[in-house]
Amino acid sequence: MRKFHLLLAVTLAFITHATAQTNGITTPVLKEAAPEAAGMSADRLARIDQLFKEYVDKKWVPSVTAMVVRDGKIVYYKTAGYDNPDKKSGLHRDDIYRIASQSKAITSVAVMILYEEGKFLLDDPISKYIPEFSKPTVLDSLNLKDSTYSTKLAKREITIRDLLTHTSGIGYAQIGDDKMNAIYGKSGIPSGIGVEPGKILATEIKKLAKLPLMHEPGAKFTYGLNTDVLGYLVEVVSGKSFNDFLRERILEPLGMQDTYFYLPKKKYDRLTTVTLEDSMKRIVVVKSTYHGFNVNYPNTQGTYFSGGAGLSSTAYDYAIFLQMMLNGGIYNGHRILSRNAVRMMTMSQLRDIPYGDGNSTFGLGFGIITEKGSAILPVREGTYQWGGYWGTTYWVDPKERIVGQIMTQHEDDTHGDLFDKFKVLVYQAIND
Repeated sequence: MRKFHLLLAVTLAFITHATAQTNGITTPVLKEAAPEAAGMSADRLARIDQLFKEYVDKKWVPSVTAMVVRDGKIVYYKTAGYDNPDKKSGLHRDDIYRIASQSKAITSVAVMILYEEGKFLLDDPISKYIPEFSKPTVLDSLNLKDSTYSTKLAKREITIRDLLTHTSGIGYAQIGDDKMNAIYGKSGIPSGIGVEPGKILATEIKKLAKLPLMHEPGAKFTYGLNTDVLGYLVEVVSGKSFNDFLRERILEPLGMQDTYFYLPKKKYDRLTTVTLEDSMKRIVVVKSTYHGFNVNYPNTQGTYFSGGAGLSSTAYDYAIFLQMMLNGGIYNGHRILSRNAVRMMTMSQLRDIPYGDGNSTFGLGFGIITEKGSAILPVREGTYQWGGYWGTTYWVDPKERIVGQIMTQHEDDTHGDLFDKFKVLVYQAIND
């Protein structure tokens, strides 16, 4: 009888373990595999090589790093071109890119971690945690000549959901519209990219809180410094620096070993080169200062942890993060979010607020393809995506189980169809 009970216990343990594996409780790390193992054609994926070769040969972009993951398997992971076209320096798959606004997705996940711990509700006013945001005002009039303005009291306060959906009325500094550039510039509010040493989130976000909004909270979508405010919210609620919180709760558990606000010195030489197009559409290497800041800010000892634009990463690291989302909040046995938190983040949260031309909508930190958008490119409805200022972009297609991304560091690309052509070539390679 004792032998029977022992055999039964072992059998039940095996069944439980097998069920856990089947239900996705643990997931393997990303590894390269034959495309056919993930229902894709190697021959048809090879068409991507020709696309990148054309763009590099015609000097439309200096370089590209691209990755395609399906069913948790890396089926395409290649580079093309030169990191520095002046020096003809090589490009490596583990080079580190300034991902700029792709930081927003990671910050949004950090917020949802605290939400799932019961620290706040999404419709709480942000002033409950950052009192400086109490009694917000809306811009009424502005004199661009001297940046003087008048305001009126907002009809309601900004909520955490407003910040996650960019409907708070907060604009962007430096890269926003003329009105907010003037107002934020006068107060020294940073955009989050290349922030001068010595500035910290607490000081700048408290200053931002006292400045007028572009419109009433919840009235429309306005891309802005919302996610930087959320980074400071994480600091306030968690009691940790935003940098430490990301490292302890997201980056280290997931094994994202090359994602930083500011790189350790031993990794300085892996930072990619920034390029742009001059007036003759020629590729020019940006060596130092651009738009008033140091483009090599990741290779400094900075102190400003911008949740909206400050991170740098590799294609492989960011694919880990995206695969975690695709897995329903878990990766390699580490659950970061529940699957319902992922569901909330990747569904439309805009309600009746207009967004673009209807091809996409917006969730909690992600742009989301609508049925209308799925008729334009082969990405499926419900695909979520975003990109970064320097030329990085990604998408996650839950229905096709695909993670795709391109990384460049090239601004002002006048041949702006590379990303869409890449998507077409990924989907035409599906062979299951």
